[in-house]
This record gives sequence, C-alpha cells and structure tokens, in this order.
Amino acid sequence: MAGGLIALLDDVALIARAAAASVDDVAAAAGKTSVKAAGVVVDDAAVTPRFVTGISPARELPMIWRITKGSLINKLVIILPIALFLSWIAPWALTPILMIGGTYLCYEGAEKVLAKVLGHGGHDKPAKDESPLAEDQLVKGAIMTDLILSAEIMVISLNEVADQPLVFRAAVLVVVAIGITALVYGAVALLVKMDDVGLHMVSRGGPGAGFGRGLVSAMPKILTAISVIGTFAMLWVGGHIIIAGLAEFGLTWFYDTIHGMEVAVGGGILGWLVNTFFALLFGLVWGAIVAFLVEGVTRLTRRVSGKPAAAH
Repeated sequence: MAGGLIALLDDVALIARAAAASVDDVAAAAGKTSVKAAGVVVDDAAVTPRFVTGISPARELPMIWRITKGSLINKLVIILPIALFLSWIAPWALTPILMIGGTYLCYEGAEKVLAKVLGHGGHDKPAKDESPLAEDQLVKGAIMTDLILSAEIMVISLNEVADQPLVFRAAVLVVVAIGITALVYGAVALLVKMDDVGLHMVSRGGPGAGFGRGLVSAMPKILTAISVIGTFAMLWVGGHIIIAGLAEFGLTWFYDTIHGMEVAVGGGILGWLVNTFFALLFGLVWGAIVAFLVEGVTRLTRRVSGKPAAAH
C-alpha cells in the first residue's frame, strides 16, 4: 500500500514537472515570438495615443480600457481561431498572409513618410468632439486599427511555432495575446497620463515642481519621437517580411544581397543595423509603390464615377 502511494506520488511529481516544463516552454516560445513581432508592437503603441489626443483627461483611461478589451477580443476571439484553423488546414497560407500584412505595414509607413516629405496626404486627426457618439467612433476606429496590427502580431507569432503541436501553438498565442496587449496598452496609458502627472507635481510645488514642468514640456516631443520610431518599425518589419516571403517563393536576390552585406560587416550589432537599414529601405520603396498605385486607382475611380479628385 505504501509502495503504491509512493509510486502514485512519483507519478504526480513527474506530471507536475512535465507541466512546469511545458509552461516554461510556452513562456519561452511566447517571449521569442513577441520579439519577432516587436516592430508591430512598437507601431501599435505609437498609433493608439492619437485616438485619445484632445480628449478630456477624465475620459482617457476609460477609453484606453475600452480599446484594451476590444484588442483582447480581436486577438483571442477573432484572430486566434482563424489563425489556428488556417495553420491546421492550410499552413502554406501563412506566408502569403504575412506578406499581405507586411505590404500593409510598408504602405502605412511609406504614406506617413510621403505625407511628411511632400506635405500632403496622411491620416486626418481625430476630432475633439467629446460626445458619447464621438467617443464611440474613436474607440471603434482604434479597435479596427488594432485588429489589423494584432492580426500581423499573431500571424508573425504563429509562424514562429508553426511546426509545434496545435495545443502548444494555441497556448503560445494566448500568452502572446494577453502579454502584448497588457504591454502595449499599459504603456499607452502611462504615456497619455504623464502630462497629468507632471501638472500634479507642479501644482504641489516643492522640489518636484521643476521636474513636473520638464515632464509636461517633454511629453509632446516624446510622443512625436515614438510616432517616428513606430513609422520606422513599420517599414523595417514590413520590408523584412516581404524580403523573407519573396525568398520562400524563390526570389532570393534581395534576401541574399542583404544577408551578404550583413556578413561582410562581420555580423553582430553592426550586421543587424545593416540588415535593418536595408529592410527599412526596401519597405519604404515597396510601400511607396503601393501608395502610388492606390493613389492612381483612387484617381481613376473618381474620374470614371465623375467625382472630383480629393484635394491635397
């Protein structure tokens, strides 16, 4: 009897160790896949604050919480089942889906660069109407933007564990979805409330008042810098996805050339910088081509329909 109990306890301990190892494996895989999606994560964090710019401070955190819940629904309820289903019945579709998402990232990034350089285009700023209807529209717009970026994050993550069992893939994606959502929108909440923290420090006076004033004056510059970083991240990640996808389909010249330059400088950090720069440059060119095609199709459609061309 005692021997049977000891054997049972040994089995339980073995199962517990196996479960702990599985949890560790899932956490490690989730961390690895999250790093791969880092560029899209940065852009997600950079894009969201514009939806709450100009909103009453009392409504900022409630709006961010609504967007956070929408983001979790996007990832766990909409994207996760579709991505897992596709990885099960049509794993070959992951690369084309990634390339479509990468093209979107390049297009968005190039459009921002072209708008800055040429002085037109770009996205309209959200209105500062604070009515419930306007707030609902802003939240819906933010959640729709999140859906696109979240899809790219989840597919990039799934692609990294595509050779693993289905249950393992699902567990990794759940961890990635929750972890990245908490990271992104926690950072967004912190960013949009920093100026309020600075104002509070100023109002209290004392030695912290100077720091508070510096914080208030620095936040617009910080948000602008994050937006620029987000644009570069979109171009870099999108360009890298397209280059890798083209290589999988047999067009290896871009991949081989950039990899050759990376090796030529000795690899390491310098090699990574070379790879990133040329992936970003490729993404900018690719996105600019798409942007001009979209502009051309839009103008042609307006001309055929008899509508006046949009003002620039």
